[in-house]
This record gives sequence, C-alpha cells and structure tokens, in this order.
Amino acid sequence: MSRVAWFAAVCLLVGGVAGPAVGATTESTDVAVDGRTDAAQPFQPAITAVYPNPVADGDRGEFVVLAFPNGTDIGRYELTDADGTLSFPNATVGGRVAVTTAPTVVRNRTDYRVVDADGSVALANGGDRLRLIRGNTTVTSARYRDAPEGEIGRFDDRGALTWRPLGRTNRSVVTATGGKARAFTLPDAPDVPLEVVRDADRRILLAGYTFTSERTAETLERAADRGVDVHVLLEGQPVDGITRRQARLLDSLTEAGVTVELLGGPHGRYAYHHPKYAVADDRAVVLTENWKPAGTGGHASRGWGAVVSQSEIVGGLAETFRADADWRGARPWTEVRRGRSFGTSGVANGSYPSQRSPETVPVNRTRLLVTPDNAGSEVTAALDDADESIDVIQMSIDGPDQRFLRATVRAARRGVDVRVLLSSAWYVEEENRRLVEHLRGVADREDLPLSAKLAEPGGDYEKIHAKGVVVDGDEVLLGSLNWNGESIRQNREVVLALEGEAVGAYYRDAFESDWGGDAGRPLPVGIVAGVAGCLVLALLVVRRIDFGPDVGIGPDR
Repeated sequence: MSRVAWFAAVCLLVGGVAGPAVGATTESTDVAVDGRTDAAQPFQPAITAVYPNPVADGDRGEFVVLAFPNGTDIGRYELTDADGTLSFPNATVGGRVAVTTAPTVVRNRTDYRVVDADGSVALANGGDRLRLIRGNTTVTSARYRDAPEGEIGRFDDRGALTWRPLGRTNRSVVTATGGKARAFTLPDAPDVPLEVVRDADRRILLAGYTFTSERTAETLERAADRGVDVHVLLEGQPVDGITRRQARLLDSLTEAGVTVELLGGPHGRYAYHHPKYAVADDRAVVLTENWKPAGTGGHASRGWGAVVSQSEIVGGLAETFRADADWRGARPWTEVRRGRSFGTSGVANGSYPSQRSPETVPVNRTRLLVTPDNAGSEVTAALDDADESIDVIQMSIDGPDQRFLRATVRAARRGVDVRVLLSSAWYVEEENRRLVEHLRGVADREDLPLSAKLAEPGGDYEKIHAKGVVVDGDEVLLGSLNWNGESIRQNREVVLALEGEAVGAYYRDAFESDWGGDAGRPLPVGIVAGVAGCLVLALLVVRRIDFGPDVGIGPDR
C-alpha cells in the first residue's frame, strides 16, 4: 500500500446523543426500535422503556415497556406511580410487553405485544417515578423527567435513559466479504445510476432527499409499465421546500403506478430523510448526490457513487428502506400534496467533460452503515485506525470541534498524512475558508502533516457535493453523510465502507485530481511529447553553457 506524502487536513463531525439523567434499579437489555427484539430474556422483571408524551390530544397512547422472564404470570404484578395504579390481566408472558390503557392506539405504535391494563397511571410529561410491584414489594423502579413529544425513552443496563423518536431503528452494521463494486464519479458518469434502475425486472426501491430528475422519472415510469414494483421514498419537508418541478414529477410517477411516499410530519422519527440510494433487483447503487439534474444528472456537482451486488448489502438496504417506508410517518404523495402550493427553483444545466470513467474493481469487504444507528461510531473508528493517510472531500464541515474532525486531527498528531478538500461554492465559501485557515493554523503551530484547501473546479465540475473519505489508500467511505451533528444524530443517512487496494486506488486518484487540479490525471499524448521535447532541448543547451561559481540557479533567476 504505497502512499503519497502530503500534508493534509480533515474534518468530520459530532455524534453521540445522551438522554436526560434517570434511574432504573434493574438490568434491561437494549432492543431494536420500539419493538422487534426479544433476543435476550431478563433474569428478573424490568422497566425498559417509557412513552409518556405522544403526539396526540390528551397524550392518548401512552405506554410503558416491561420485560419479564419466560413463564411469568403478569397478573401478579402492578405498575404504580404517585397518583395511580395499573393492574394486568392473568396471562403468561416472556420478554417485552407494552402495557397501556389504550391498546388499540398503541398497537399502531409498537411491535411489542400490547397488554390492556386496568386502572390509571398518567405518565407526566415533566417527569415521573414508576414502580413495578408484586404484593407489597417493589420489584423494580425507574425515573424519568422532561419527556420530549413523540419520543420514547429507553433505559440501558446501567439505568441511564436515552430519548429518541418513536420508531427510530437500531440497525447493526451489515458486512459482506469479497465481490466487486462499480466505482464512479459525477459529473463524469451520470448514466451509471440510471443503468442500475433501467435494468430492473422485479423491484426498484429508490430513496432520496429530493427528486427533480426527468430522466430518472421516465425510467421509473417505464419500469412500472412493464410490471416492476417501483417504490419511491423521499423527504417530505426539505429545507428549501418541495418545488413545482418535483410535484409535477411525483404526480406523474403516481399516475404511472409508482408508489410514492414522503417522510416527515408529526410522526416523523428523523429530522430529515437524507439518503441517496436505489435497490434494483439484486443490485444497489449508493450515492453522495441527489436525484436531480445537478446531482445524478451530471450537470453541476462533484459526487461519488458505487454499485454493489453483494446480497448482504443489497438486503440490508432493502431492509432499511422497508423499515422507513413501513413506519406510519411515511405518507402517500397524494396526501402530502393536498392543499399545498409549491415554489419554483432553477435547474442545473451545466456541461462538463468526462474525465474519469467508471471501473469495476474487486473489494475485500463492504459494510453498510446508517445513521443515526451506527455510522457515527464506525466512521470515527475508521479515522482512529488510520496509519498512513486520510483524504477527505466534503461540501462543508460544521466547525473545528466536530466529532469526525477531532478524530482526523488526532490522526495527524500521530503522524498520519491528512488532507481536507472543501467546496468553494458561494453559499459555503466563507465558512469553509475560516475552517481551512483554522486547520492550517493548527498544522503550523503543532508541525502536523495536515493540509486543507478550497476546491478549484477548473471547469471539471461546478461545486463539490461529495461526502467521501479515503483511509490509508484502501478504505473508502461514501454516501449521504454530511459532516455535521444533525446528520450523525438525527438524520437517516446511508454510507458504504468499501475496502481493498483497487477500490481505494480509484477514489484516491479521483481525490488527487480534484486536490491538485490536473495532478494525478494522465496528460494527453501531445502534451507528453511536447514536454519530452523541451526537456531534450534543455539538456542540450545546458551542456553548452559554462556556469561560473557565482551564478545562481533557482526560481528567483
């Protein structure tokens, strides 16, 4: 694994969310979301989660999650707070159950078995202390305070509580060994994402933030017309709003039989649904770019992407899609658009040369990371494990104290060559320039191998929108994850981690080209021949000149 020694600078982001302090006196086992796991049976009853503040009038639909050993008769237990008591029916259970006085409502909010309780325990939004009792004995207790609206609080095995939106997943990293990836960059290869969905025979699951690509819409409509099951999942409340162009395309998709759903609203579990990927039959494409002319259309942005076919990764993406699309926060487009007006926006139409062709390269290992579930810790670990180099390309980074950036600077301090390339687009130029100056200052004061600069597109693209990292030249991280705290902790994002010398070399070469203009890009044959001729002529001239001892030769002459 040879490395080019450059002083470089990298920036990444903040992560980790801690909930308010609480107390719980018994062990509980962490679970996926609000209800899909009973993998570990508790040794004794426990209070594992509370949902005190539903998004509903009168807080209708409150519940408490209790965990019981197998074969427990829950009729012998009661749940109480300072103001009331819930009694349970005589039933034998094992694992986790959601106890509530509104079972019909709660069954739509959790996958746990729902127990219809009698009595009255009003879970206070400002905080409460709950006790699970058997006779006159308190078996376990738990305390919470300041319950956020629409969020479930989960107790860990130490009794600490973390709040997260109800329904948020807790997915593990998906890993596949071997196989190949089709690596590509944008705007160089805008046909690659379309080729993936164009060839589908059975299913297309397309996830995105916004969608304004006429070409992609037409491809999806043709697929639906030939019987392919096509499902599109987008963000319902993007920062700049839904445009008339997007509304028109989504209308057309719906009329063509495509299932179009948007996430968000009062039941949204993420700040933004921000991933960019598609599953088509047994292949998948993961991108840094939006499904719009500026991104996948190749008319503006520098982006990275990869097509993979490892069954574990494709299956993991499909499961992520279903987990998000099946949540009640996903609303049909026809419902979202009802009674709404939409604004206008410009459409990118730039034209750029294709400097880098797609390549199918072997990979040793591929991992699927998602936020807020696991990507924050995994990206941090990849940076902390770097031995030789880290190359980062990002639109922007929040600031010098972010989680990934701190990991990158730590790497530079242990001798890793770090480079950070940020966008020079007008809307981020000032903040990016400040960060570049900060990183350069750190590098100068501490004599670190850390470099940072703003991109100079030079006609190859308009602006950087890529979110990519190359670690040690043989591990690549690419996807929708912006380097800011919200992306790590609150958004749904998708990242591919691709390992191997060949895949690393492809994206490292792409980075080199953008870092140094034409550096790393093969020169045209004519230029190479001209340079060679000049060198020959210079050698002949040098041999005919007698340099005296006081003649200076250098750049100042």
